[in-house]
Amino acid sequence: MSNGSLSAKISSAPSDPIFGIVEAFRADPRPEKINLAAGVYMEEDGVTPILASVREAERRLLANSTTKLYKPIGGDPVLVKLLRSLIFREPGAPFGVLPAIANEGRIEVLHTPGGTGAVRLAVELVNRLRPQAEIWVSDPTWPNHPQIADAVGVPHRSHPWTTTDVRALDLDAVLQSINAAKPGDAFIFHGACHNPTGIDPTAAQWRVIAEAVAVHSLLPILDFAYQGLGDGLVGDAASLRAFLATGCEILVAASASKNFALYDERVGALAIVAEDKEAAAAILTHAKVAIRAAWSNPPGHGGEIVAEILSDDVLRAQWEGEVTAMRERINGNRRAFVAALASEGAGDFSHLLTGRGMFSLLGLNDAQLKRLRDEQAIYLVARGRINFAGLSAVKTPIVAKAVAALLR
Repeated sequence: MSNGSLSAKISSAPSDPIFGIVEAFRADPRPEKINLAAGVYMEEDGVTPILASVREAERRLLANSTTKLYKPIGGDPVLVKLLRSLIFREPGAPFGVLPAIANEGRIEVLHTPGGTGAVRLAVELVNRLRPQAEIWVSDPTWPNHPQIADAVGVPHRSHPWTTTDVRALDLDAVLQSINAAKPGDAFIFHGACHNPTGIDPTAAQWRVIAEAVAVHSLLPILDFAYQGLGDGLVGDAASLRAFLATGCEILVAASASKNFALYDERVGALAIVAEDKEAAAAILTHAKVAIRAAWSNPPGHGGEIVAEILSDDVLRAQWEGEVTAMRERINGNRRAFVAALASEGAGDFSHLLTGRGMFSLLGLNDAQLKRLRDEQAIYLVARGRINFAGLSAVKTPIVAKAVAALLR
């Protein structure tokens, strides 16, 4: 092997902190194994379903599609208009009625390969347009946030998000970090359903955070991967409305993976909220340049599914009902798990009841997580992040008993 070969003196890269655990789960031959690590929605039987609204949309597409031609670099104009209506929908307003800011031309939306693609594009824009900026991410956060910043070459820093016991938001610590950032820096906030803690600010707290960000001339990047799974499709946008009220520029990375259960179709969007129409148009050109050098054109099929659903009143209503059912199942599993922990004498886990979305942290260390895997075939990721959608009536008492035994 020559010294110039690609593999010369190369050691293996570490596995992804989440997908690595999921791969270990798949390789486990024990039939009683329980997967609470994967960040996907699951039904009672552990299967991630294809939504009925998605099946109907696909049926229509199969009957009526005539081409597989490239989509425009920024995505199908019909789709991005519908996604804008979904992301920026006002409380009490019919679908399609947008806030005044949209009519002013300050919002541009692009179709991306999943929410990950949207976050990556947002970080690329920071790198291009604010080359001296650092990106601040919460501690803890989704592991891919710092990985994306590293891949793009943007320096990143972490800031506290919760109290030390990971049971509540530490608003003072968040504000101190905002005060410490230099003008032009960016903060990646979880727009709803914080991953991995499930701890979201209240609407009033979001307004405080947004005002501080605006005063210090910072750029908020909202990772809006779980719209609809916290307080509903409109309720979950309280964070976005707080930032919109300040008039600051915003980047919003949205995803259809969770709320449409379109995980393998890779449907996402980056919404650009600029200070005026001209700035929005200019930023859009930079985004398209970055896209052309990355994925060039967005994948079509998943976006067509979303467009078919959102453009039809009946199909959209069916889908909204399915999102509600997913959210209610997750919240029901939260309540059942807390009750099961209490019955096992595990201590006070009532803070899990105020969490939003699929995840919360149980505060388990690596040794405890290893024991759960080795002895009970129960798989969670770092710090005991649990996916409540992975629980069921059968699994909940088993997991609660195993966790309680670790804590005695």
